[in-house]
Amino acid sequence: MTKLLIVDDHAIVREGLKKALANQGFDSIYEADSVSCARAAIAQFNPQVVTIDINLGDGTGFELITWIRSLSKEIAIIVLTLHDDANSVIAAQKAGASSFISKSEPIASLLIAIQQALIAPLSFNSHLLVNVYQQVFSQLTPREFDLIAAIEKGQSTDQISKNLFISQATVKTHLASIYRKLEVTNRSAAVHAAKKRGLIS
Repeated sequence: MTKLLIVDDHAIVREGLKKALANQGFDSIYEADSVSCARAAIAQFNPQVVTIDINLGDGTGFELITWIRSLSKEIAIIVLTLHDDANSVIAAQKAGASSFISKSEPIASLLIAIQQALIAPLSFNSHLLVNVYQQVFSQLTPREFDLIAAIEKGQSTDQISKNLFISQATVKTHLASIYRKLEVTNRSAAVHAAKKRGLIS
């Protein structure tokens, strides 16, 4: 028996989700309308699955996700929200969510997300990731891709400068731009982020 907790500050949304999920065979469904209520419900019921909206009355879904993930690596955490912008998707992934689903998607998408998250709660799945990666991909310039390839090989600023026939100051400018776009602060993190986003193999 899979226990599921719905965290949403709109009663009509909770009720709709509860009915839809009950029709799909879930029979242990709990509700919470805030971060504090969700924490109490998790402590009391120990659910295997939690669906979380981003905007909650006393905090954010991201805050709740981070808290849950600090307690358990096993709970399947599904962000279920109207927000489908790239920043929200990335923030959910960083907080430790298992999946990100838009409320405009059919119930079948939520069920698939739940199934996947139960199997691999620490993975992150969302069809919106494609849009996120495409945005990042389109933001990076060809020269910035050259630099990512170079730093992946462990080349120094001086080596990159000589190999690409640009000044060291220009190398540093490109690196700063890459860090900003990939939301990182150093070379190894940039390479990791680029690989994670499929920008390099």
